Amino acid sequence: MSAPWPVELKVRKGGGALAASFDDGSAYELPAPLLRTMTPSADGRGHGPDSFRPLAIDAGGVTIKDLRPVGRYAVRIVFSDGHDTGLYTWDRLHRIGRERASLEA
Repeated sequence: MSAPWPVELKVRKGGGALAASFDDGSAYELPAPLLRTMTPSADGRGHGPDSFRPLAIDAGGVTIKDLRPVGRYAVRIVFSDGHDTGLYTWDRLHRIGRERASLEA
């Protein structure tokens, strides 16, 4: 089975969330603060293995300023706090949506 492919990525008005729809029929509303704490960037997580957990940072009030495609495999999210170094692969976005409840707990 292949990884889910995005059908649509849309920043909600005001940048508070990313709406992500995938070709497997799933659709997720991904809040900007959650995406910010889930950054895959090395400056946030270091160079070790990614443990897929939210970073312990205050991301309250953070919004999405821009989305920048990276090849055919990811998107760079530019946040209002200036962070823009994480590449969110399609699989990562799908997993954040799928596991949102436990990540926000």
